[in-house]
Amino acid sequence: VQLQASGGGLVQAGGSLRLSCAASGNMYNRYRMGWFRQAPGKEREFVAIVSRHGTSTRYTDSVKGRFTISRDNAKNTVYLQMNSLKPEDAAVYYCAASRLWSSVSDEFDYWGQGTQVTVSS
Repeated sequence: VQLQASGGGLVQAGGSLRLSCAASGNMYNRYRMGWFRQAPGKEREFVAIVSRHGTSTRYTDSVKGRFTISRDNAKNTVYLQMNSLKPEDAAVYYCAASRLWSSVSDEFDYWGQGTQVTVSS
């Protein structure tokens, strides 16, 4: 599975962005898909995960109610809709694929290249 993330950019606080992650290769539907983020000087942190068929999701507490993860298996794409963005959401966002229902980065098998999200105050 190869992953290509896109959709990052500069947005004002309170604004919205939608990140996309396009997957190529077979067996995409066998993987849970997640988003992580890493801000400068900080460790990579879990943001959200969606189940193989998109019926279950999980979020880190700091984004609950503001971010929505979804997937379109017909398009081999996973999305992260980010609303009410805050300066502390600024980071490089990575999509990743895992065979497990996990929030631990080491348990993800494939990673995209990252897309930068900048939030101005």
